[in-house]
Amino acid sequence: MLHVKNLTFSYNKIPVLKDISFNGKQGENIAIIGESGSGKSTLLKVLYGEYDLDKGHVFWKDEEILGPKFNLVIGYDFMKYVAQEFDLMPYITVEENIGKHLSRFFPEETQQRIDELIKVVELEAFANTKVKTLSGGQKQRVALARALAKQPEILLLDEPFSHIDNFKKQSLRRKVFRYLKDKNITCIVATHDKDDVLGFADRMIVLNNNKIIVNDLPEMLYKNPKTPLIASFFGEFNIINGAIVYANQLKIIESSDLKVVVKQSFFKGYFYLIEADLNGNSIFFENQNKLEGGIEVCLSIIK
Repeated sequence: MLHVKNLTFSYNKIPVLKDISFNGKQGENIAIIGESGSGKSTLLKVLYGEYDLDKGHVFWKDEEILGPKFNLVIGYDFMKYVAQEFDLMPYITVEENIGKHLSRFFPEETQQRIDELIKVVELEAFANTKVKTLSGGQKQRVALARALAKQPEILLLDEPFSHIDNFKKQSLRRKVFRYLKDKNITCIVATHDKDDVLGFADRMIVLNNNKIIVNDLPEMLYKNPKTPLIASFFGEFNIINGAIVYANQLKIIESSDLKVVVKQSFFKGYFYLIEADLNGNSIFFENQNKLEGGIEVCLSIIK
């Protein structure tokens, strides 16, 4: 349904995206990951039609998505974009913001839709609250609900949970991505947070140096990270004999050639992250118990 072909874009003659090509199916959740400055947010804006391309094409079904040179009003009815700046109407309520562009010819159906979306973003207690009084995280949730109000065919999300505290993030992610699947809405989400991806994304696209370096299943990227950049997205890792080894793949055993000296332990909840010295370099592994600094332990790589 979404076809991106050889997309190239420069900002003030500085290349930002180079020869980007990928497809997205109806109802698919695609995550765009990469370091700051890799072009994640710019890619979403280009897909939305906010910028004109240097070359290449973007199609949704049979319609080409074009930039401001061709469209007086940016954007398309079938697509919604939720940026990190929410662009809400501050002096009206949460309900009114969500229902602003919904038809009033069928008030009961419209209210049902507003109520449904308020539940999705977990703002039932704030339905009649003016947006100007909300926190940043609450405003982000209103922006999500408003984008979903007219049930777009494709939704573009830029760091959609970045302002939301950890008390709400987990359940909110589940509700939002479940809703998108239930409604068969294609979702492209740019994020630096692995928890926005794992368990939800059908595919992950990794941007680096303005290009796609990997486009694959999340499981494949995690199990076979081709670069340290990819491994770092998933958590602590080490380079041992030229190979990438996650901290959770190292286990203490009685005897091995991989001997390290413990430097310090970091409490992580159900485990401790242990920093140790290996030939003058820091190495990290997970252990159920705290280890005292200075002791020597032997490690084994478990894959």
